[in-house]
Amino acid sequence: MKREKIVTIDDDPDILDVLELTLSENYDVFQAPNGLEGLKMVQQKLPDLVVCDYMMPVMNGIDFCKEMKKDILLQHIPVIMLTGKGEAQDQIKGIQAGADDYLVKPFAPDILIAKIQMILRRTVRSLDANPLTHLPGNTSIMEELQANIDKKITFAVGYADLDKFKAYNDKYGFEKGDEVIKATARTIIKNVREIGGLNTFVGHIGGDDFVFVAADEPTDKICEGIIKDFDALVPGFYTDDDRGSGFIIAKNRQGEYQQFSLLAISIAVVSNKYQPITHVAQIAELGADLKKYAKTFDKSNYVRDRRI
Repeated sequence: MKREKIVTIDDDPDILDVLELTLSENYDVFQAPNGLEGLKMVQQKLPDLVVCDYMMPVMNGIDFCKEMKKDILLQHIPVIMLTGKGEAQDQIKGIQAGADDYLVKPFAPDILIAKIQMILRRTVRSLDANPLTHLPGNTSIMEELQANIDKKITFAVGYADLDKFKAYNDKYGFEKGDEVIKATARTIIKNVREIGGLNTFVGHIGGDDFVFVAADEPTDKICEGIIKDFDALVPGFYTDDDRGSGFIIAKNRQGEYQQFSLLAISIAVVSNKYQPITHVAQIAELGADLKKYAKTFDKSNYVRDRRI
């Protein structure tokens, strides 16, 4: 059975010891001595919950919460804030910064455990969500597409995936591959929301496959923004030697060593602006054909279906 992960952050070693003893029987516990180290730990471990002190050196609990909640891939993680202060104003500040609950030190361990259990139950995300990016998965994607068809509005669907990702994963390993996936998710979300507005949708089909839904009109700009930002990130995924060469050597699907160019992103855009779309399968079929065509280019690009 999978054990939930909890990150505990406190500058007092004795408190960290108490938290370790209290939680380690039922949870995997990771610890940090201040908010800055805690933020790095959260980014690395992607825990199910954080227990964080209010007052700490380097970065306090308030600033930690604010920084964590800015990150699209971390903002769903619940935070319980511990403090020696019981004043209502401090509790309000903690909650305003993004804390989900509050506990005054010294605390009773059984109360902390009860709060953790309650919050984890309350914040259990749908099994449909992707465990790496926490984006909606296939069931939610299908429901979103159907909802747009039912509304009879003009919309566009972007299918995005990475080129040469298998070769990258094989050479650099799954941890580096996961970093690429998360960076891609952030890039897509950022552009879809900033350009398309809040009434948009981003889903994670699985692996390096993503989908977004937006109004038709801003979709070209969304695709251009995703490509620009992704291509700017790509060099940072490689070693100096591979970056300088502009390619890597890895095995192809036949098990033979081959030269692969650096990662690129391909986006296939299906829209009902130029033709009626009456069912979800129609979107998937058009998207698959377009994506095949998009992948014939050896660079990041997007293609649209403009058939009438």
